[in-house]
Amino acid sequence: MALAAAVLAASAGLSSSASASATASASAATTVSSSSDTPDTVAGGANAAGLGRVSGRARVFYRYSPHDDIRFSVDAKAAPFSRPVNGLPHGMPTDARGTVTISHWSPEKKQGRRAEASVDCLVTGGDSATLSAVVTKSEDPEEIGERMGFSVKNGGPGRGRFGFSWAVSNVDVVDGHATSPHVGTCMAPAPFASVIKGGFKVAHAELPAE
Repeated sequence: MALAAAVLAASAGLSSSASASATASASAATTVSSSSDTPDTVAGGANAAGLGRVSGRARVFYRYSPHDDIRFSVDAKAAPFSRPVNGLPHGMPTDARGTVTISHWSPEKKQGRRAEASVDCLVTGGDSATLSAVVTKSEDPEEIGERMGFSVKNGGPGRGRFGFSWAVSNVDVVDGHATSPHVGTCMAPAPFASVIKGGFKVAHAELPAE
């Protein structure tokens, strides 16, 4: 448990050198508007448009930092075969676009940070989904360019759940020391954190044929 808390604190930029001032951080933590208190319409069914999507915003409960205000906002939409790269000239069926916003405030440390990331992958499965996004803006400059993984379960408080790659998973041991390895596209743990305010909507769609 200590390792999980340490990984979250380190990756979330909650050291004194990486965090913003207490005033700026408190403002960041409350940036998720009051509309986040009301989840999007919860359905989790098939998407008539034929493309998977995840949307919503919520505050989640993280067991190893129970008093922290941790919030995520997601607007991700599948964009199959839209990201060609060397070796994958047609892209991938899980290609996606959108934005993930992260807001974390620690009242104990009076520190926090806010970051935004650009979605590059999304895959849905019924009422759940995994996605990944590359950090484009952050109060911790070392985070910029880093890919993070997220998982979502459809619903609001008592039903919805959320997972993030740096908290309880994605740890490797190199020369006897714990380290956080690279996160691949759409790689994320199960949605381990419960939604306590707000909520998410997962619109499922089968992966398309090329």
